[in-house]
Amino acid sequence: MVQAVVVTNFLGTSRASSEAFKTANLLKTLTVNALIYGETGTGKLTLARYILPNAPIFTTEKFDELLEAVHTNSELIITHIDDAPNLKRLLDAIKLSKTRVVVTSNESTLSEILQDTFSVRIHIPPLSERLEDVKPLLELFMQEANAIFGEDKPFVMPTYELDLSNNAISLRKQLFLHYQFSNIGENDLMGIMEQYLSDKLGSKNDYRNYLHLYEVPLIRVGLREFKSQLQLSDKLGLNRNTLRKKIAEHNHYGLE
Repeated sequence: MVQAVVVTNFLGTSRASSEAFKTANLLKTLTVNALIYGETGTGKLTLARYILPNAPIFTTEKFDELLEAVHTNSELIITHIDDAPNLKRLLDAIKLSKTRVVVTSNESTLSEILQDTFSVRIHIPPLSERLEDVKPLLELFMQEANAIFGEDKPFVMPTYELDLSNNAISLRKQLFLHYQFSNIGENDLMGIMEQYLSDKLGSKNDYRNYLHLYEVPLIRVGLREFKSQLQLSDKLGLNRNTLRKKIAEHNHYGLE
């Protein structure tokens, strides 16, 4: 079984994460340039920092400063290299300099010029393709939330559908929201709703337009809890046909 890897918050139990970490360890002992690529939130920068822990980090936004840094540093991390306004010029500068460089790319398919420049490449797949890494990431985020909010809640694997749309970024945001909402009271909830609605009211149909903010979560939780529309209609004190109409009305929110 592949053991969990914990290095400057780069975690993983999946084979892909383990292979990426092995390559990163090898790169720490070599003096070759490397490229780490994958979707946003997959841990590319974290792994780059592990390989070159003392290197300054540059984006491609201030291109002239970046070109100068390529020639004046012994080590360098460059993020979002695909966004460079003149990629060929940047890559030519990297080839001519003695600076050791690790770059990151958000592209899943690399351009030919990048492949030609970087013979050592690490691909980090999205979390949806390495589900074994989700639990250790959630445990890390839970520890972080406990430290921030001064609590000591035990980790329990969530029962809600996990948001992996933006990999670790969306997963962390989702856990923090649920962490905060687990302690929320009625007054807190109403305060959030008031803040949300404060600049949205003004039409003649606002009551109907925003009623779904109450109905959708109520029906969604009820269906998950009671498993059937018949039981839910009884618990809510609604006519079954009325409930069916409301579900159909809000079906674009995933009610069924």
